[in-house]
Amino acid sequence: MDITFTEAIKLFYNKYTDFDTRATRAEYWYVVLYTLVGGFVLGAVSDWLGYIFSIANFIPSIAIAVRRMHDIGKSGWWVLISLIPIIGIIWYIILAIKPSEGPNRYGEA
Repeated sequence: MDITFTEAIKLFYNKYTDFDTRATRAEYWYVVLYTLVGGFVLGAVSDWLGYIFSIANFIPSIAIAVRRMHDIGKSGWWVLISLIPIIGIIWYIILAIKPSEGPNRYGEA
């Protein structure tokens, strides 16, 4: 299933408390792009706007990261590997880049 940028952002906010299903690679990376650019632009306008944007997107960002791990057949706890400096971050990015798995214990692809 192909997803557009706009659809990915809508899903990001509609599923902000969903830690059980899956997020495709495109959906995840569109949201990463959105949060990076949005945070940078709003932070350039005002530090407070940047902070508010970051705080507002904190839980939804964790949720989509967990759903991305589910999409490749991993437990959501694998998101915590990104807390390990350098090696953990690189390993998490490698995991997030992997293509979607077929049906797995987290649902259909």
